[in-house]
Amino acid sequence: MSNPIAAGRRLAQRAVAWQAIATVLVALAFLVKGLPWFLAALVGGGAVTLAAWVSAAVALGGGVGPAGVAFARLLMGMALKWLLVLVAIVIALGLFRLPGIPLMAGVIAATLALVLANSIRR
Repeated sequence: MSNPIAAGRRLAQRAVAWQAIATVLVALAFLVKGLPWFLAALVGGGAVTLAAWVSAAVALGGGVGPAGVAFARLLMGMALKWLLVLVAIVIALGLFRLPGIPLMAGVIAATLALVLANSIRR
């Protein structure tokens, strides 16, 4: 018997792991430019990774239900995800004055890792 909720959770966990790995690799690459660049890449990718985990928890948290409810949870999870990422970027750039290039490189790397993790079939 197939359990689509459990399968979705496993897929989300794998994607978050890929995002975390991509974030750390990009952050380590920016370490040669200094600690602020390393932290910026870590914050950018970390924000996307954390937001993806929150999105998955919201989208998959209600169990099996009607299609309209499942779709609403999916939309709420996605909206919350990008709101969290936007808030993290604004705080990192505005409040902590972290460099923008590594911050956005971390965001892009984590986002691409999500795409890659979901495109590879195992």
